[in-house]
Amino acid sequence: MDSAYLISIFLLLSTALTTINGSIHIYQNQLFNEVGNAYLLPGGSEGLAASRSSDNSVSDGRSFIRFENITFWRTQAAADEQSDKEHGTGLIQAVIFEAADRNNIGGSAYGGQRSICCTPDLAKLEGCKQGEVIRIPSSTDSKWPMVLNIYFGGNDLSTSMDNAKVPIMKTGMYNLFFIACDPKLKGTTMSGKTVWKNPDGYLPGRMAPLKKFYVYMMIAYLLLSAIWFSQYVRFWKDILLLQHCITAVIGLGLFEMILWYFDYSNFNSTGMRPVVITTWVVTVGAIRKTLSRLLILSVSMGYGVVRPTLGGLTSKVLLLGATYFLASELLDITEYVGTINDISGRARLFLVLPDAFLDAFLILWIFTSLSKTLEQLQVKRISAKLDLYRKFSNALAVAVIASVAWITFEVYFKATDPFNERWQSAWIITAFWDILSFALLCIICYLWAPSQSSQRYAYSEDVKDEFDDEEAQSLTRGQSDGDVNLVKQERNNGNAGVSDPEDDLEEDKRE
Repeated sequence: MDSAYLISIFLLLSTALTTINGSIHIYQNQLFNEVGNAYLLPGGSEGLAASRSSDNSVSDGRSFIRFENITFWRTQAAADEQSDKEHGTGLIQAVIFEAADRNNIGGSAYGGQRSICCTPDLAKLEGCKQGEVIRIPSSTDSKWPMVLNIYFGGNDLSTSMDNAKVPIMKTGMYNLFFIACDPKLKGTTMSGKTVWKNPDGYLPGRMAPLKKFYVYMMIAYLLLSAIWFSQYVRFWKDILLLQHCITAVIGLGLFEMILWYFDYSNFNSTGMRPVVITTWVVTVGAIRKTLSRLLILSVSMGYGVVRPTLGGLTSKVLLLGATYFLASELLDITEYVGTINDISGRARLFLVLPDAFLDAFLILWIFTSLSKTLEQLQVKRISAKLDLYRKFSNALAVAVIASVAWITFEVYFKATDPFNERWQSAWIITAFWDILSFALLCIICYLWAPSQSSQRYAYSEDVKDEFDDEEAQSLTRGQSDGDVNLVKQERNNGNAGVSDPEDDLEEDKRE
C-alpha cells in the first residue's frame, strides 16, 4: 500500500484523536499499529506558530514540542532474542513533520509501491538506511522532517527517551509519529507525555484566538445586559413573564462567556483542562442553549400574547427541553471535557445525530407554531401584535438561512482541509454559532424591550382591548351614544370571525 496514503490516513486519525486533546498529550501503555512495513503510534497533531523570542516564562514567545518521561516496552519474546551484551538491539524513531511535508516520509523503488521504512532496494537507490524511516529533506529546511532515534539496549524489556525539546521556528500544522521498522518490535507499547507550546501559551493554535474572542463576547453581553436591565428596572411594574425569561437567558449568556474565558485562560497557562471547571462551563452552556430554544418556541406559540398558558402543550415542551439539554450536555462533555481519545468516532456520531435531529425538530415546530399564531392574529385583526410577530418571523427565517449556509460552508471547509492546514482560521467555525445566538437574542430584546406599552402585547381576555384605537373607532363610528343595543349588535357582527378567548383557551388545553 502507498506509504503517502498510509501516512495520510494516520494523519487524519491522529488529528481526529488528539487535536482537541490539549497541549499536554499523555500516552498510557498505547500500542503501536501495523501500517504497511512499519509500526506506527500517532503522538499528536497541533497548529504551532513560530517562536518569537527565547525568554523563559509561559508567554515567553517560544514555541516547542517537549518529550517527557517517554518509555517504550517491547515483548518478552523480542527481548529474549537479543544478547545482553549487544547495543542497539531495537530502534524506535520519533518523527516530527509539517502536514505540508507529509510526502517527505517514505519512498518507492522503481516507481512502485511506496514504503515508510527503508527496504533493501530503496537502500541502493536512495541511500537510506535499511530498517529506518525514509526521510526526504524539506525544500525549505533540510533539518525537517525531524527524526529522533531511541534504541533498546541488550535484552532490556524497556528503554526511555531523553527529555528532548524541539524548537519550532516556522508556523505550521505539526504532526508527531513514533515509528518502528523492526518486525521484532511488533506489540511494543509506550507511556509518557509530550508538551506542545505556542508563543503565547499552551492553547492549541486552532483554539488560541477563542480566548480573545470570549473577551469580546463578554463585553457584548455586558453592554446588552446594561441596556436591558436599565429598562427592566425602569418599567418593573409593566414587565411581562416573557421578559423575565429573556432576562434569565441574558444572564446565563453572560455567565457562560465569563466561564469560557476563564476556562481558556487556565488552559493557556497550564496546558490542561480541569474536568470540574470545564464540566461546569459546558453545563451552563447547555442550559443556556436549551432555555433559548424553549423561549423561541414559546414565543412562536404566542405564549403570553395570544394565549395565557401553553395548556396541554406544557408537558411536551418541557419534555423536549429536558431531552435537548441531555443531548447537548453529553455532546459538549465528549467534545470539551477530558481527552477526545476516550470516545470513538462512532460513539461521537451517535451523540451528534440526536442533537442535530432535535434542532431540526425544534425548527419545524417553531415555524409551524409561528404560522398558526400569525394566522390567528390576522383573523383577530390585532395589528400591533401582528407587526411584532412578522418582524420576529423574518428574523428567525434569516437566522435559519444563515445557519444552513454556515453548515454548508463548515462541511466544505472540513472536506477541503483534511489535514487542518487552515487551522489558523478554524476558530471561526466555533465562534459563528455564539455570534448568531447573540444576534438573535439582541433582536428578541429589541422586539420585546420593557416599556410603558409592554402590556399592550400581553394576553387579554377582553377582545375589545385587543383592537387598535383606530379599529375600535371604525366599529362604533356613526352610532349614537344612547343606542346601546345597536352598538352591541354591531360589535357582535364585527367580531363574527373572532374566536372567543375562553374557547381558545379550551382549544389550547385540548392540544
